[in-house]
Amino acid sequence: MPAHIEKPFLGFGLGLRSEHYQEVLEQQPKEIDWFEIISENYMIDGGKPLYFLDKIRQDYPMVMHGVSMSIGSTDPLNFDYLKQLKELIERVEPMWFSDHLCWTGVDHQNMHDLLPLPYTEASVNHIADRISRVQDFIGRQMLIENLSSYITYTTDAMTEWDFITAVSEKADCNILLDVNNIYVSSFNHHFDPMEYLQGIPAGRVWQHHLAGHQNTGNLIIDTHDEPIIDPVWDLYEKTAQHLGPVSTMIERDGNIPPLSEVIDELNRAREIAKPHYGENSND
Repeated sequence: MPAHIEKPFLGFGLGLRSEHYQEVLEQQPKEIDWFEIISENYMIDGGKPLYFLDKIRQDYPMVMHGVSMSIGSTDPLNFDYLKQLKELIERVEPMWFSDHLCWTGVDHQNMHDLLPLPYTEASVNHIADRISRVQDFIGRQMLIENLSSYITYTTDAMTEWDFITAVSEKADCNILLDVNNIYVSSFNHHFDPMEYLQGIPAGRVWQHHLAGHQNTGNLIIDTHDEPIIDPVWDLYEKTAQHLGPVSTMIERDGNIPPLSEVIDELNRAREIAKPHYGENSND
């Protein structure tokens, strides 16, 4: 059985990106409470990424976020990948690790995309079993993240929020609730994001993502290469009010701005959450 810990609150963090390595080391900005790393970027034998990772880890708490576990695939679990992941966890000692509630390939072919799942009882049982085996192998609970999605399945038998709730409860894992992804999917699929929030078990939500996207008019694409827009900030405020203190971070993966600009967004998140997080706002 994985190790269970009480839900911590880390404050407000950023995704660690190579463009900011040197500045973080030199300035050690106090506005940043913690960093999230992309696990696969550091599942390597050596080099500069690991050098900077080790240096920055000395000064900041970290969590690990994966993009390649493919927990929803019908392929067997990749235990070579999981062994590398476990070794990185032992090196970084993150507060938690996470991956996406999706599949990324089949027949051992990685499509390098986060593909949505059919929302059925069979999928719940399949994925919960795989998450349980991952948690047993790693020896600790993981977090699963909701996707931005652009298609649905005719076989869907439940809502996305009912699906992620069922998976998390059956597998006894926790949730990384991406607020931008809720907004994107609610636009693309025409549902009420507040209904989504009200359907998620608050006690299992350990982390939030905030990010920017691109609106093509008829479809929003989750790109992480633009500033966060006001409707997403508004939804984050409602999320903070509804779910209470949850460790929150900002993702930026393209058009990387100076670190100061991302910190400005982080401070905005802190100000929005403060009335709802109280003593936990890490002011």
